[in-house]
Amino acid sequence: MPSEKFYVTQEGYNDLQRELEDLVHNVRPQVIVELQEARAQGDLSENADYDAAREHQAQVEARIREVEAILKQAEIIEESEDDSHQKVIHIGSVVTIEDLSDHEIATYTIVGTTEADPFEGKISNESPVVQAILDKKEGDIVKIDKAAIPYEVKILEIK
Repeated sequence: MPSEKFYVTQEGYNDLQRELEDLVHNVRPQVIVELQEARAQGDLSENADYDAAREHQAQVEARIREVEAILKQAEIIEESEDDSHQKVIHIGSVVTIEDLSDHEIATYTIVGTTEADPFEGKISNESPVVQAILDKKEGDIVKIDKAAIPYEVKILEIK
């Protein structure tokens, strides 16, 4: 999937840039020091500190590659202030929906998969709920078919 896009808000993009800077300029040099200190202990074949430092280095390098790839393929979600057209749900929308099975009301921000955090009210554009409500308008009732138990939601508000 070399052409896969990662949808992120400007805030999410900035966070990823800061993480990459920290990994490259702070964490990577720290791991090099850990490796040097472990190497100085002598026999590497039975050196647990050296093995741990090598594992840490592999994890850091993998995360650096991952963040670089995400940033390279990132598409920043533009937040439109233009209300001259009928509001529809899109990536970046803040949506309030009512679950018609239990009348629970929830508000979510629709983000790309890299920023998704259900505990913070941020749900992925690839989730079944979002897939069902994308391009819908306030007042629409939408069936969420891909859930374990299908249900309907009413779109109360789009920001």
